[in-house]
Amino acid sequence: MALWRHKLETLTNDRWLVFVCAMWIQSVAGVGYLFGGSMSPAIKTSLGYNQKQIGLLGVAKNLGDAIGFVSGALSDVSPSWTVLLVGAAQNFVGYGVVWLVVTGQLPNLPLWILFVAIFVGTNGETYYNTASLVSCIHNFPESRGPVVGILKGFSGLSGAILTQVYLMFNPSHDSSVILMVALGPPLVVLALLFVVRPVERSCRASSRSDDLRFLAIYGFCVVLAVYLLGVLVLRSLVDITQTVTTASGAILVVLMVSPVLVPFASVFLSGNNNAALVKTEEGTSSVDPNEVKTLIERSDISPGKRRAPCIGEDFTLVQALGQFDFWLIFMSLVLGVGSGITVIDNLGQICYSLGYSNAKVFVSLISISNFLGRVAGGYFSELIIRKLSLPRTMAMSAVQAIMSLGLIYYAIDWPGKIYVVTIVIGMGYGAHWAIAPASVSDIFGLKCFGSLYNFQITALPIGSFVFSGVIASNIYDYYARKQAGTSTETESLTCTGSVCYSVTCGLMSVVCLMAMLLSLSVVYRTRTFYLRLHRMNDVIRAEQQKDVYSFGELVLEILSNGKLRDAGRLVHNKPKDVLLREVYAENENGFEQQVKRVVEVALLCISSNQCDRPCMEDAL
Repeated sequence: MALWRHKLETLTNDRWLVFVCAMWIQSVAGVGYLFGGSMSPAIKTSLGYNQKQIGLLGVAKNLGDAIGFVSGALSDVSPSWTVLLVGAAQNFVGYGVVWLVVTGQLPNLPLWILFVAIFVGTNGETYYNTASLVSCIHNFPESRGPVVGILKGFSGLSGAILTQVYLMFNPSHDSSVILMVALGPPLVVLALLFVVRPVERSCRASSRSDDLRFLAIYGFCVVLAVYLLGVLVLRSLVDITQTVTTASGAILVVLMVSPVLVPFASVFLSGNNNAALVKTEEGTSSVDPNEVKTLIERSDISPGKRRAPCIGEDFTLVQALGQFDFWLIFMSLVLGVGSGITVIDNLGQICYSLGYSNAKVFVSLISISNFLGRVAGGYFSELIIRKLSLPRTMAMSAVQAIMSLGLIYYAIDWPGKIYVVTIVIGMGYGAHWAIAPASVSDIFGLKCFGSLYNFQITALPIGSFVFSGVIASNIYDYYARKQAGTSTETESLTCTGSVCYSVTCGLMSVVCLMAMLLSLSVVYRTRTFYLRLHRMNDVIRAEQQKDVYSFGELVLEILSNGKLRDAGRLVHNKPKDVLLREVYAENENGFEQQVKRVVEVALLCISSNQCDRPCMEDAL
């Protein structure tokens, strides 16, 4: 009974359980994605708003989604549960007021009150994002790319997930979707309130078992993406019955729950019963102090003198704003994300201008591509660091180059351009949100990551306004007026043909190349830091392996009363049962089972395969 109690305690403090629960929170965090397709029609019909008023409420949604300075500052000084609780409260109150007004349970309030309510409700998701990302990056400092990519991927996919769950219940009123948004995400967050937080495992070194667990999570992501794409495409092409809708939603719920098998397997099947330790101070950095000492040269700093942080140390937002590298990454993000969101925001018009009557297939395709781009971006950016010792922003520059090629393909008007630009831009846009936050955490530390991340996401509304709201819309209107033979700007006109967006795509391809140059500038400026980081990690791993090997040899020498000197060389030539008999002969005290367990641990410590050796904490 005590063993099971210990295992359950270990499970509740397991960082993989925190990661899976953060995935669940992120899968309901994107409430803003439901506004345009589901909530705004219900608001417009019930309250009799015109399109201009609905557009104004859409601005409130965009502002709420992008302004996360408060959540970032709160995460720097408060535990994760506080951040999540504030977000859930804003989500519930904001959209709860909207639902009460739409259903007539409150009098018809002025437009500005609904503006504030939608802003407050949508702003709740910034708290969900901040708490999930900050907690998991603290828990997985050696795997920041994959962690950020997977979590941001689920955030981007949350609109499709919430829609499928909503349709399961066959709602009779369109306003029911607003009620689901007001109640669903807060309930999920409250259920996981004290689970998602920074924890600390007994051994920080990356292991092969971690790689296998990430591989399992990646496999789940691929299965989920393929399943959702199939359901969305099927729904857009044919009419399906409510029974099929309910069954597909139930399958989705099962798929969403299945990743919990990863932490359960790691605790109950792996045999590793070392409980994780909850951090005493969530605001402290999880950067290894030895790493900082190795990376930062302090010889020119006099004792006791207060100095500004150096690359790799913990920066506050104010300190980061004074760094040229921070602004290079931010501007690269503005240009890259701005190009991507221009295509995403105008995808419906692009499809109609090319003669496609059903744009839902392409909307579904770009949504899934966005998800896969976030997951893949995090994975490949981590490979670039580990295998090539190159800065993470090298991955972002590669993504921007590929996006530029995809946009040029459309501008040249080659066959299948709509499919190419949909997939390439969807994946490229998503990859930015995996690579950029992880890069900032590498260079500017983890202590104030919440503030740094929430400053970064302001790149989205800036890029959207400049490239989509100004450049793309004016070019479209110009060609629409040209085709209609009029110069009237107030007249609602439609542009047809590839020319409507070919010039825009050509300009955006140049913008992506400019973003690539900015990313390469960061690569050049931080290459020495990443090279030292890679070398330092190799040195630390080698020293740790050497210490573990020596410990195993020492244990075997003690158990054999000195007969197994140089055990690492001798034991591999003896069968295990012969070795145990020799050790038992020197330890005839009735503790054979305990001695056998110690011998097994010692043999793992001197294993010829370094991946099989435990870390020192686990061995002890």
